[in-house]
Amino acid sequence: MPWKRRYLKTIGYANYVACAGIVAMMLLTCADVLLRIARHPIPGTYEVVGFLATVVTAFALGQTSVDRGHIAVEFFTSKLPVRWQTYIDGLEAAVGAALSGLLAWQSAVYARDLQASGEVSLTLAMPISPFALGIAVGCALLCCVLIVDFIRFVRRVVLS
Repeated sequence: MPWKRRYLKTIGYANYVACAGIVAMMLLTCADVLLRIARHPIPGTYEVVGFLATVVTAFALGQTSVDRGHIAVEFFTSKLPVRWQTYIDGLEAAVGAALSGLLAWQSAVYARDLQASGEVSLTLAMPISPFALGIAVGCALLCCVLIVDFIRFVRRVVLS
């Protein structure tokens, strides 16, 4: 299936962006600490690290969901029959897709509003809207992953 390869590739590229954000946060923080010792700190480090944290979090959501890396409390569901566990997984995917889709949509609306108002950060005067748009993209990718999970659930239920 070529769509599946493209889908996983897109999620993987988003995860690479998240990894690059982590590396950038680490390098910036280390450089700031070293330069503070020399009495020349980097202005706006706190702001940039905060913005990079939004990128890291949003762009890692899809890959984490594909890898089943999110926290799952299966204390109660593990005692249920397998069929009920399957239904609960399908319900989780549907609700998660709806919520992450809603979050993506509202983040995109918020990014548009930030851009229209020209909102910038306090120290560096960096525009904030691209980071809100990054959150929208990350949530949209998570929504796609959860929709694929829901389709798999429907196939399992229909074929069994």
